[in-house]
Amino acid sequence: MAKYKKKRVRELRHDRFRDTTMLLADRLADRVAGRGKLVLLGLLGLVILGTVAYGVVRWRHKHAEEAEQAMGRAIAINIAEISTTPVPGSKDPVFSTQNERAERAIQEFEKIVAKYGDPYRSEALYFIATNRLITERVKGESELQTLSQGKGEIAVLAKFALAQAKEADGNLDEAARLFNEIVAADSVIVTPETAKVRVAIIYDKQGKKKEAADLLFNIVDAGRKLRDKEGKPVPESAAARDAAQKLLKIDPARHAQLTPIPPPTGLSF
Repeated sequence: MAKYKKKRVRELRHDRFRDTTMLLADRLADRVAGRGKLVLLGLLGLVILGTVAYGVVRWRHKHAEEAEQAMGRAIAINIAEISTTPVPGSKDPVFSTQNERAERAIQEFEKIVAKYGDPYRSEALYFIATNRLITERVKGESELQTLSQGKGEIAVLAKFALAQAKEADGNLDEAARLFNEIVAADSVIVTPETAKVRVAIIYDKQGKKKEAADLLFNIVDAGRKLRDKEGKPVPESAAARDAAQKLLKIDPARHAQLTPIPPPTGLSF
């Protein structure tokens, strides 16, 4: 999400804009001195247009700040604790059931959809769909399907959430297909490694132990052989570490064949 400057910085920007605009107007006025009132009126019009444009920019910044705050409130609800015994004096939202929290989160995100444009609208739609997996599962999956057909990070996240939902529903072939599409997308928001681990887990559930072990082995082994521009080992990713743990559980003998974890570099003894 975007980060915004403090009020004083915005005021200084406003001052610079005003000074630059008036300086430009003065220079142009000197250049066309003697050409008549119409030219000066035209210059005044330019200044007014510039001021209006600046006002639009200021409004957009304020609108974006409001959207950020609204997203913050909604996300706080989305991740709120579920407990029947809230901590006394705590100002954090607490809900008694997962369903209650999901319904309240949907309400907050729907306000964002109604009031703000992208990227906030798309992000809110994603959160609405994931929460609907709890309150109205079929509708939630349908909304994720629609979002997954778009472009950008939200589409990838939606497809990943939909694949997880299909996996939970027992529709393993469809889940594997979706995870493999994420692998092909080569996204940074859900990396190919992460999606491959999910495919391996599905293979394991389907009784395809060898396919699962092969996939997990390749993820870990490739990661341990990676080197940076200076030839130093690249730290293992979270997905690679997860793959190693799952491989150890599925096929300990294959796990023993992995390339050893490279020793830390830059240490002196």
